[in-house]
Amino acid sequence: MDYREQFNFWLEDDYFDEETKKELLAIRNDEKEVEDRFYRELEFGTGGLRGVIGAGTNRMNFYTVRKATQGLANYILAQGTQDKGISIAYDSRRFSPEFADEAALCMAANGIKAYVFDALRPTPELSFSVRYLGCTAGIVITASHNPPEYNGYKVYWEDGAQITSPRDKEIISYVKNVTDYHTVKTMDKAEAIAKGLYIQTGKEIDDAFMAELKKQIIHPEIIKEMGKELKIVYTPFNGTGNVPARRILKEIGFENVTVVPDTLALKLAKEVKADVVLATDPDADRLGIYAYDTKSGEYVSFTGNMSGMLIAEYILRERTKLGLMPENPTLVKTIVTTNMADVICKAYNVKEVEVLTGFKYIGEQIKWFIEKGTNNYVFGLEESYGCLAGTHARDKDAIVAVMCLCEVAAYCKKQGITVWDMMLDMYEKYGYYKEDLYTITMKGKEGSEQIAAIMENLRANPPKEFGAWKVLAMRDYTKDERINIATGEKSSTGLPYSNVLYFELSDDAWCCARPSGTEPKIKFYMGVKGESLEDAKKKVGELTEALKSKLS
Repeated sequence: MDYREQFNFWLEDDYFDEETKKELLAIRNDEKEVEDRFYRELEFGTGGLRGVIGAGTNRMNFYTVRKATQGLANYILAQGTQDKGISIAYDSRRFSPEFADEAALCMAANGIKAYVFDALRPTPELSFSVRYLGCTAGIVITASHNPPEYNGYKVYWEDGAQITSPRDKEIISYVKNVTDYHTVKTMDKAEAIAKGLYIQTGKEIDDAFMAELKKQIIHPEIIKEMGKELKIVYTPFNGTGNVPARRILKEIGFENVTVVPDTLALKLAKEVKADVVLATDPDADRLGIYAYDTKSGEYVSFTGNMSGMLIAEYILRERTKLGLMPENPTLVKTIVTTNMADVICKAYNVKEVEVLTGFKYIGEQIKWFIEKGTNNYVFGLEESYGCLAGTHARDKDAIVAVMCLCEVAAYCKKQGITVWDMMLDMYEKYGYYKEDLYTITMKGKEGSEQIAAIMENLRANPPKEFGAWKVLAMRDYTKDERINIATGEKSSTGLPYSNVLYFELSDDAWCCARPSGTEPKIKFYMGVKGESLEDAKKKVGELTEALKSKLS
C-alpha cells in the first residue's frame, strides 16, 4: 500500500480506536503530513523504536508499540526462552507508562511473563534488572535525550546490554514479518495479573541496584570526612534520576544536596556557593555537570568527554595507587570519544578498546570479556555524556556517574582544589583536547534522501584536507575498510558494519560523519589537540568551519 492507502486503512478499519481516527481526520487535507506519517513503518532499528508520538505507521503509538512487541515475542518464542520472562521499565515522558503496559500485555498474551516496574525507573536499572531477575530480555520505554514530542522503545537481551549483531538483525526480521495488525495479540490487564503473567516489581530490585553502585566507591573515608562540607546542586530534569540519585548520595554520606528544577540550578548554585551542579537526563543514563571556578567565580560547563575523563582519571589513578586494579584492566570508548582517553590509558598501563558509536557496543565488550576471561572492564564512556563504572549494568549509568563524580569532588575539596582545577591539571598533563559536534537536521522523506546523498558524496569524493588539516586516512565502516591516503594501502577497521565515515587528520585531529539512528539528523563529530584552552577552542572552531565549507 502507498501512504494514502495506509492512511485510509487506519481511518476505516475497526482495529483502530476513535481517538486515533479523530487525530487522522484533522490532518487528512495536509498531504505532506499524511505522507510523513505513513510513507514507511516506524523503523525498528538495532536499538528498537524511536519516533514522534502520534497516529500513523511512522509514529510512536499503541499500535506500533504493540506490533513491534509481537515481533519480539515471536522471536523469544522461537528461541525457546519464553519461560524466563521479560523485564519492562519506563521513564517520565508522555505515554511511557501506557506504552510499557501495551508491551507487557502483548507479551502476556503470548504466554511470556512480564515483570513491570511499579513506577518510573532509570534505564540502567532496567539493564541491571534483566540479569538480576534472570530474564531473557528487557524493554525500556524512553526517548532518552530526544525532544519532548518523541518517545522510544529500547530492547535488551539476557546479558543486560542492548541488542547487537547478529541478534538485532534477527529480531528486526521478526518485527518486519508482522504485517497484519489483526494478528497482534494482547489481553486484559486484570486477567494477565490473575494468571501471573503481569508482575509488578520495585523495591527489591532498587535495593540490590543500590548495593551494586556502592561497590564502586574507592575512598569511603574521604566521603565520610567531606560529606557535610561538599555542596551539591542536582536537577533530575523531572526524570527518573530524582529518587535513586538522591538516595545513593544520602546513603553514602553526602548531606548537603539541594534538588531543584533545571531552570533554577545555576542560579541556586551561585546563591549557596555550590561546588558542583549535576543534571541527569529523563531516563538517567546521561550526566551533565558544572563545576565552580575560583578564579572567575563562575560555573564551567563540562562536555561528556570532560566529565568522563575526569571520572576515568580518578578511578585509574586511585585504583592503581591503592593496588585495586584488576589484571588486564581495560577501558572501552567509542570512535567519536576524545583522544585524551588514549593517553590516560597509556599513563596507567590500561588497555583501550575502541567500538562503534552507541553504548550497546561497550556493554557487548563486557559480555565478551567475561566469556573469554581475557580482560577486566574498568570503565567505559562515550562523548554524549554517558559512562559506566562497574559491570552491574551493561548500559551507561548516570546514577553511578553521579556517585563517582561526587566522590571526585569530595577528593578535590579535601585537597583544597575544585573539580575544575583537577580538569585543568589533566589538560596540562595530557594535552588540551577539545571536541565539537555539528548537526544538520533534515526531516521527512526528502531529508532522509538528502542525508544519504551527503554520505554518498563524501564516500565518492573523500576530502584530501579540512582547512589546515590533511586527511591521513579514511575509515569506511560500511566496507570495513581503512585507506591510507598517502600510500593507498587498505586495511580492516576491525569493527562491524555501520554507516559511518571517519577521517584521521594531521596533528592528532579527526572528523567523523554519522547519520543519527534516532532522529532525522546527520552528525559530524570532530576533535583537535591544542597548546592551551584558547588554542584548542580556536582550532576546533576552524575545523568546524572547514567541514561546513566541504558540505556547501
